[in-house]
Amino acid sequence: MSGPNTPAVRLEGITKRFGDIVANDDVDFTLDRGTIHALVGENGAGKTTLMNVLYGLYRPDEGEIYVDGEPRTFDSPQEAIEAGLGMIHQHFMLVDTMTVLQNVVLGHEPTGGGLGFVDRSAARERIGALCDAYGFAVDERLDARVEDIGVGLQQRVEILKTLYRGANVFVLDEPTAVLTPQEVESLYRVMAELTEEGHSIVFITHKLEEAMTAADVITVLRDGRKIGTVSTDSTTQTELARMMVGRDVLFDVERSPHDPGDVVLSAETLRVDDDRGIEQVAGVDFSVREGEVFGIAGVEGNGQSELVEAVTGLRTLAGGRVEFEGRDISPLSRRERIEAGIAYIPEDRHEEGLVLAYDLVENALLGNQTLSPFSDGRLLNWPAVREHAEAIVEKYDVQPPDVDTLARSFSGGNQQKFIVGREFEHDPTLVVAAHPTRGVDVGSIEFIHEQLLEMRAEGVSVLLVSSKLDEMRKLSDRLAVMYEGSFTDVVDPDTVTDAELGLLMAGRRPDAADARSESR
Repeated sequence: MSGPNTPAVRLEGITKRFGDIVANDDVDFTLDRGTIHALVGENGAGKTTLMNVLYGLYRPDEGEIYVDGEPRTFDSPQEAIEAGLGMIHQHFMLVDTMTVLQNVVLGHEPTGGGLGFVDRSAARERIGALCDAYGFAVDERLDARVEDIGVGLQQRVEILKTLYRGANVFVLDEPTAVLTPQEVESLYRVMAELTEEGHSIVFITHKLEEAMTAADVITVLRDGRKIGTVSTDSTTQTELARMMVGRDVLFDVERSPHDPGDVVLSAETLRVDDDRGIEQVAGVDFSVREGEVFGIAGVEGNGQSELVEAVTGLRTLAGGRVEFEGRDISPLSRRERIEAGIAYIPEDRHEEGLVLAYDLVENALLGNQTLSPFSDGRLLNWPAVREHAEAIVEKYDVQPPDVDTLARSFSGGNQQKFIVGREFEHDPTLVVAAHPTRGVDVGSIEFIHEQLLEMRAEGVSVLLVSSKLDEMRKLSDRLAVMYEGSFTDVVDPDTVTDAELGLLMAGRRPDAADARSESR
């Protein structure tokens, strides 16, 4: 029976298999009413799978689901929604060409007069009441198309849509991935307001500092199993990291001071279009020196990907030029740039970094097909390629250490370590690293950071793109902030504040008053 002390959600012994892979292994999970419960773990630990089971996207192979103390079986998300559950995915499920109001009421449109027409007045009234109750500044933009509003507001629309459907339990899957620091703080306030009103929240994240800041309770999964549940007040990031990866993890990397050398890479009035012919990089100038990490921060989708593709030879310039070691490389192909000494860690390891159906020996050859000792220009030297793969696996601690295993069988962290090793072992002059730690566990993050700084210490130039501000601060010597295809500023990562960075990421150059106001 349901009562004031009955958990909002209780999962008992949940097991979910996909063929031979056990994604969730006898997992227990309890979400108390009016609390924020963070679910953390490394990539592939089973966090999202467990919540997809709760939300009716998957049926568990074993175990029971209880909502408000009652056993439930969900065959679809619609049944979960009807039971008061709502899940907001990392990639928003909004229709860009529809208005905010149309998205909020989609599938639950109020009708009037018995004629089946949407009662827009009733919809506006109900949405306005929800906005007033939760402090959402959404009702003023109800007639705006979703494609014309920012990602922070889009996320509020998702939450509002879930409230409109009557949800009491919210599952937020990596909700801060595309937000500025100010938008993250705003999200925290919204979450606190929701729980004060009696709602309950599951907060999926791999960012331990976010879990510590926002959650009341934290559950850690590792390899599909529950390692433990702890109160935020009684734990530390260090303890959580140890639970996640099974060993101690160093969070602080030391970026030792040094003087960078000559300019290795430079871009002059760089202009780049996307696949539709729309300009995404609008006349950018920058340079990267020998032994320097030049970082580019910003909310994703502001031209960073197109800039990286232009530098690495994956996209043709619409204007300007790129110089490498004093030579105009704008006309050169990707292959020629690899041979010139430009290594590339792509942002999507599955689409660009690996062939998942190949083993590690075959993947070690990628980018090396024309280089000695792996090729004499006509024939491939497979023994040399195998030796190269084995050396990467040993040096970069890829687990399991079997080069004959298919790439798809490795965890995200081990896939990423293999890519990093392959690119670094090219003996490059320049490393272009796009989101090098995306979706990997804290132990792999630690390792990749150390390797990037080791390359810097050896005089290699690094162009680093990431949406993680803490990563950019730790690794960058200079930090550019990109907004709508342009740099709003280039700042010192050791002195700039999060408030200032947030304003720059939103396209504003902060003055002292702005920074003080935003930091309060």
